[in-house]
Amino acid sequence: MPNADNWQGDVLRDLRGPDRPAGPSPDAPAPAVPAPEPGDRTLVGDPPPTEQAHVRQAPAASGVPTARPPRATPGSRAVVDEELTGVVRKARHGEHVAARAVRAVRRTVSSSAAQEVAELTRTAELLQQPVTTGRQIAVTSIRGGAGKSTVAALLGTAYAHYRQDPVLLVEADPALGSLPLRLGAQSLRWTTGDIADIVEPQMSLLDITGYLVQLPENAWLLPGSQGQIGAMLDTRAYERVMVSLRRYFGVTVVDCETLPAEVARVALTASQARVLAAPATLDGLTSTYNVLQWMRGLPRYVIEGTVVVLTEQVPRPGVDLTEAARKLSTTGAAVHLLPYDGHLAAGGTIRTELLAHPTRRAATRLAAEVFQLSQKRR
Repeated sequence: MPNADNWQGDVLRDLRGPDRPAGPSPDAPAPAVPAPEPGDRTLVGDPPPTEQAHVRQAPAASGVPTARPPRATPGSRAVVDEELTGVVRKARHGEHVAARAVRAVRRTVSSSAAQEVAELTRTAELLQQPVTTGRQIAVTSIRGGAGKSTVAALLGTAYAHYRQDPVLLVEADPALGSLPLRLGAQSLRWTTGDIADIVEPQMSLLDITGYLVQLPENAWLLPGSQGQIGAMLDTRAYERVMVSLRRYFGVTVVDCETLPAEVARVALTASQARVLAAPATLDGLTSTYNVLQWMRGLPRYVIEGTVVVLTEQVPRPGVDLTEAARKLSTTGAAVHLLPYDGHLAAGGTIRTELLAHPTRRAATRLAAEVFQLSQKRR
């Protein structure tokens, strides 16, 4: 998971303010966590456990029998094979040094810095709004390579940074998805399909997180597979997992399969908000426009709760993005642009401190609008 303390640089750290409680001192002993009482249920809004359960390979006994344990505990698998670790170069910044220097000078001699602080303050207030029930946000695309896993990772990072309640990222794309790599996960064990056979209503948050990959800032990851070719996820397993986990997390971001896969269609209709990643190319725009026209035939809330993210694959795409956004917005969906970023283009773990400044602003605005749309549907 990226270092979200650098999500918006120094300005963002100021926005977090003194009202956000600081974590315990590294030298302080960790307080003991009492075992949940029978029938205990940790709901959205409850404080997360002080000592998280990610150090366990399976949930500890909580006094509540958890029915249907897995037939076999899956082995842990590294996200990046050790044979490939040597090919990774040092992560680069998403913006050239010259561009960063020019922007710094402009902020010094103009009033843009104050305007930016005001904008970030408004955005933070939107992202920190409380929820009564967990919000589910589905991210998909019409084809691979459109940047949907990148968009899902950026959204989850933003929510985890701004919100106090737990945030979950679910990989509902078992076909060798890249979400764990983008989030910086080191190893995987339990998958979405595994959890479908385990989760029970009487489980507490402490039980559930024993099966998840812990990420920074109270965020958690549920992988879709262990990188196995041919892994499957059926709609019944997906629905069971999402219905069961919704009450534990304030926001859940789902990285879906590409359309028209069945699980992706179910996720789109069941979520409170939808994000459709589309490459900023002529063929990508054409396919996405056709999908939006299909969505218009679904219940009205589907298209009204959908945001299209045009992802720039190259620094200067061969299409007029302003005109493309106008055309796509005639379907009733909102449209955002995720500008080209050299750090994102490298395809490795996302480190927010290395994102270009325009990318961080665009991702934060996107997260705020998607969250607002999710709040409109109960």
